[in-house]
This record gives sequence, structure tokens and C-alpha cells, in this order.
Amino acid sequence: MKAQETMPTTKVERSAKFVKTGFQIGGNYIKHYSKKLFNPELSRDELNEDNASDIYNSLSELKGSALKIAQMLSMDKNILPRAYVDKFTQSQYNAPPLSGPLIVRTFTKSFGKTPEKIFDKFNIKSTHAASIGQVHEAELDGKKLAVKIQYPGVGDSISSDLKMVKPIAFRLLGMSEKELSIYMKEVEERLLEETDYEREVRSSIEFAEACKNLENVVFPGYYPALSSSRIITMDWIEGQHLKEFLKSNPSQELKNKIGQALWDFYNFQQHELRKVHADPHPGNFLITKDEKLGAIDFGCIKEMPDDFYEPFFSLTSTDLFNNKEETIKAFRKLQMILPNDTSAQIEFYYKAYKEMISLFAKPYVTDTFDFSQEQFFEDLYTYGEKVAKMPEFKQARGVKHFIYINRTNFGLYNILHELKATVRTDTFKPHVKRN
Repeated sequence: MKAQETMPTTKVERSAKFVKTGFQIGGNYIKHYSKKLFNPELSRDELNEDNASDIYNSLSELKGSALKIAQMLSMDKNILPRAYVDKFTQSQYNAPPLSGPLIVRTFTKSFGKTPEKIFDKFNIKSTHAASIGQVHEAELDGKKLAVKIQYPGVGDSISSDLKMVKPIAFRLLGMSEKELSIYMKEVEERLLEETDYEREVRSSIEFAEACKNLENVVFPGYYPALSSSRIITMDWIEGQHLKEFLKSNPSQELKNKIGQALWDFYNFQQHELRKVHADPHPGNFLITKDEKLGAIDFGCIKEMPDDFYEPFFSLTSTDLFNNKEETIKAFRKLQMILPNDTSAQIEFYYKAYKEMISLFAKPYVTDTFDFSQEQFFEDLYTYGEKVAKMPEFKQARGVKHFIYINRTNFGLYNILHELKATVRTDTFKPHVKRN
């Protein structure tokens, strides 16, 4: 993959890139409808593939929030055509790397020194390039280190990027204008936090300390003195990403062990810390040689206030559904049922959300759960597609916290499904009062 010498960093450059992508998508539609004149049966598969390619290539070069959105969309498997999911999933693992001179400039700006003056060894070629930064191998005092460098202009471009990506997202997601605005606002807040590397170092140290007693989960050590607002230095963790791990044909026993570590990692945070690592894509984890789960990225943290946590987890983990009145009360607290809803609407949303949450909560209802079940995921996606087409769901519903908490849990479910893991789901239970 060719290194990028420069990155479009100004609003004008980035805007031009989005406009060009818009023209390409328009061209793909013209090509599609021209072909359809001669072949009325033509499906949208080729159109989706062409669009997915053009959008992905554009977002890859822009990196930052643009590529992060592709990453997020790839995890929402039930709201995008397959071609987009397949293409965007690449963004979980790679993006074109930055060139050497650009890296040296970033170091000089942060520390007044080049990387060679700071470390005993520094590999100018990145080992891993993702949405907001890329990772380099380094060595200091005999210790192997991972150095994450943020792409220039990422933080400054978030708001304008999101405005420009909005029409593309609008077309892809089919959300209402209001719903898309809530989605984008929450994404913007989390992305701004993710570009603050000093905050990430503090979060990483705090989470590693809080989760240190979890079985089979390991964290790198972090070095605040060798980190800055654009650079993070941490211990190098040797291991395989999920894709490589699964290619190595691990035993079911080992897949269950890693799956259990993942389940515990997420549910300990949700229920004991009330804040959670909200970026569960496979690129953020490594499986180490001694069969442990390495968690390597704490940029995206979502806190859960009590007025969200209590009603939400009461619905997934108590017998609240046996009491219709109390269930509707919880739906109101979560703004899933709104003050001006008619009695017919209340009845409709009560039934729809009850079905939705009953499906989502299946892993919580039993002591163990087999995530290899195709039927469970088929039911989730089918229901998601059904809801997406219902006019009743075009209006934005639900508090903003759903965006990242749903993303976190569905992301977790998807990784467990890829592992085909059976896990004990009673290890960390929600702390809510039973009726």
C-alpha cells in the first residue's frame, strides 16, 4: 500500500474530496440506470459495490472522523447492504499509511526532537494504520514499545467532516433528519474525545487498573512522559488480530476462552464501572501467545448515567416485562415512548420494543449462551431490517446513550459470533432492583 505524502487537512481540500466522491456516486447511479434500460431485471449489487468502493477509498484518504464513520457503519450490519459492510470492514484493519517526513514533523512538533533522538530504535514504517492514528514499533532501554501517532488535522476537521459526510450517511442509513442529527452529535462528541490522546492515556491507565483482576485479559503499560496530545507510547503486545487468529484454526476450547474474556471485559465495565470501552471492533484486540485477550485501545469511552443504566438493564435482566405498566414507565424514561404518543402509538411501541429487547437480551436470560447460533443473529438482523422499513421508526426515539451502548453490545455479539464461542453470561450481572 502506497504511503500518503500529504493528507487533505484544510476544509477546502477535504470538501473537494467529498464533492468528488458525490460525483462518483452520481456517475455510478447513471451507469446503473443506463444498464437497467437494457436489463430491467438488473439488481443493485453492482451499484452497491461501486458506491462502497468509491466511498471507502475517499474516506480512507481522508482518515479521521470520515474513516471512523466507515468503521462504525461496518459494525451496523443490519442497516447496510452487504457490499458496504464487506468493504467498510477493511477499515477495521488498515488505511493507507503516512510517509516518514510527516511522522518526523509530528514528533518534532510534540517533543522538539525527532523519534530517533527519543528512542533507541524507531521503525519509520508503520505496522498498523487505522482511522485516527497509525502504530510504529520502537525500542527503549531494551523494551519493545508501540507508538501511536495521530494523523494531522484530524481533531480540527471532525465537525466539518461530519457535516460533509451527512448527505452520504443520509442516503446510506435512511434515517430521518432529526434522528441523523442526534446520531451525528453523539458521534462528534465521542470522536473529539478520541482525538485527545492525553485523555486516552489517562483512561487507559484507569481502565487497566480497574480491570487488572479479570481472568485472561491483559493490557499494555502506558508512558505519559513519552506521550502527548498527538502521540501515545505504550508497551508492545505480541499477538494476532481476530482474523489471523481464526485463520490459525484454534480449538473450540480456546475460542470459548477468548470469548469468555471478551464477555467479562465488557460486562465488568458496564455493570461495575458504569462506563465502557465503546469501540469493540476486532482491530482493538489481540490474542496473545499465552492465550489471553490483549485490549489495546481506550480512545472511545462511553459513560452510562443512572437514569439510562437503571431502566435499560431492568428491561434486559429482570422480570419487568411481566408488568406492562412498569415496562411502559421504563420506555418513557428512555424516551422510547414519548409524552405526546396516542394510546394506539403507546401500544404499538410497547409491543415493538418488547420484541426487540427480548431478542437482544437472550444472552442475559440464561447462564450460558452459544453465540455460534445462526438463528439468533438471523432473527436480530431480520428484525432490524423490518424496523428500518417501518414509517413509525422514521421519527427519532430513544435517548442518545443508545447509540454507543447498542453499538458496543452488538459489536461484542458480532465478535463472539465470529469466534463461535459459548460463554457463561452470569459472571457479571447488571445491578438493578428486581420487581
